[in-house]
Parts: sequence; C-alpha cells; structure tokens
Amino acid sequence: GPVDQLCWDPTGTTQLATASSDKTVRVWDTRQASPLVVTINTIGENINIAWAPDGRHLAVGNKDDVITVVDARKFKATKIQKFTHEVNEFAWDAGGRCLFMTTELGTVEVFTPDLRRLHAIHAHPANLYCLAFSRCARYFAVGSADAIVSLFVLPEMICVRTFTKLEYPVRTISFSHDSSMLASASEEPLIDVSHVPTGEGVYQVKTQAPNNTVAWHPSEFVLAYAGDEKDRYDKDEGNLRVLRLGKD
Repeated sequence: GPVDQLCWDPTGTTQLATASSDKTVRVWDTRQASPLVVTINTIGENINIAWAPDGRHLAVGNKDDVITVVDARKFKATKIQKFTHEVNEFAWDAGGRCLFMTTELGTVEVFTPDLRRLHAIHAHPANLYCLAFSRCARYFAVGSADAIVSLFVLPEMICVRTFTKLEYPVRTISFSHDSSMLASASEEPLIDVSHVPTGEGVYQVKTQAPNNTVAWHPSEFVLAYAGDEKDRYDKDEGNLRVLRLGKD
C-alpha cells in the first residue's frame, strides 16, 4: 500500500520507519542489500508516525484515531489506544519522555509512552492539525483550522506568541535548524516564514499550489516543500521544491 508518512531513527543514520495504509509499519535499513528489517502489523490504515528522540519508541496513528506505541528495539506494540475524538499530528518532546498530540477539540494532549495522559492544553477554539518542536527544545508550535499558528514555551507550556499571516487552515509547520524561524503553510498557495523571537514576518513565499508539507534542512536555511501542484491535465504532479533563504 502507499506510504503516508516516514521518519528516520534519530539515534542513527541508516534506519527509517514507514507508516502505510496497508495496515503495517515497516522498518528499513539503508545499509542492507535487502533493506526491509521488519514488518509490524497494526489494526488500521496508518497516516502518522513519529520516532522518539531517544530511539526507544515509535508512535503510529491511523485513520480511526487509534494510536499504537511500538518498542523500537523489540519491534513489538506495547500499547494500543482508541480515542473518542479525532487525533491529528503528534510529536515526541526532546527527551522522548512525552508524546504531544493535536486534536479536533483544539487541545494539545500530553501522554507518557504507555499513553497515560499527563496534561491537556486548550490551545485554540478550532481543530488543531499540526505540531512541531524547535531544535533548541525551548518551543513548540501548533497550527489550527482557524488559520493561526501558536507558539508555546517549555517547560511552562504557555502560549507566548501567535502568527496570523495565513488566511486558511494551517496544514504544516517547521522550525529552522537554529530555532530562529518558523515556516507555516495552509490551504492557500503561500508559505509564511516568521521570526520566532519577535513574530515579525521574514518571507512570504508564493507557490504554485497549496502546500501539504514544509521542512527545513537540518543545518542550513534551506526549505523543502510539496503540495497540490497539477499538470495541464489536472493530474497530481508530485513535485518537491527546495528553496534557499538568506538570513537577515
């Protein structure tokens, strides 16, 4: 089946995991002639995956709002939990001790690796779609259906700033490698890049279509993005674009 999302093992350079609609999670090793290491069967069509920074756990989400936590060393599911509300993008904190989830309730919910809920923050009055942590571990940001991106400070988990340059539901966000800039994109052909400490706009990148994903390079001011570009026959082109942005 098609792969909906993938992530690298943050403790190494050769292993990655894929989440697929064929109800599997697969772990791959790029060093091997036969790169497939293991196939882990799950109970639904998977759409989200996140590998904890300490390498110990994988979190996988499916279309039915079921979250599965996998022991990434034994390749076995350790916890499966069905949520009664829509769960969207999630990410591990810098230590891999907590899993932060966005929900349709406008909340950010914080869980242990065994999915015991620790905390919930009411972040927005609308559905939350995306979440990202800064590399400096001081911030996380969430994007909402109300077209607003909110910046929270850790460990207090207090909202310190909002970014309001977009006009449609926010699909994707990403911090630059030095945590100084935040890129966000929505259901419009535009990427906003703002300065994290001040909230000031730095760039507005006009694109040919709405963007589904943006991601900064791990060590340079280079932004990759991809979205809904169509060819002249109205078929998906599947383009990936890369843009170098100078820093003021």
